[in-house]
Amino acid sequence: MDHEIWPAIGERDVVRVFDAAAVLPLTPDDDVLLIRQFRPAVRKDVVEIPAGLLDEPGETPDGCAARELFEETGFRPTSVTKLCEIHPSPGSLTERVHLFLAETDAAATREPERGIQVVRTPFPQAVAEARAGRIEDAKTALALLLADARRDRG
Repeated sequence: MDHEIWPAIGERDVVRVFDAAAVLPLTPDDDVLLIRQFRPAVRKDVVEIPAGLLDEPGETPDGCAARELFEETGFRPTSVTKLCEIHPSPGSLTERVHLFLAETDAAATREPERGIQVVRTPFPQAVAEARAGRIEDAKTALALLLADARRDRG
């Protein structure tokens, strides 16, 4: 964490972290592959899309998204498309999250990463959960809503 002084604003704490990539995976059956894992910061299990830090030298955001999808779920992407980039907490973090939509193979080719449970949910049901405010993870809710909006535009 850095302590910065800004003219006319004052002193601020800024947390400098790696950027991240997150991916909303859709199977050929139109199911979303969410993951459930324990998150120590909030002290509970959270259901979210696969995501990880851009901490590998030379790795691109889409490459990170594809890697995290496979590591966390065991599913391989057949395509990866950019949805957007967001700053989840611009008041204190430098982090930028690259959000992607991925189409996947029909089945996993390996087990999910240890400590992760894959939650396979029909896309319309997951979108309804996001619209109702029942998805707590912001990047997951946004990815679902953006992917749904793209479908509406055809």
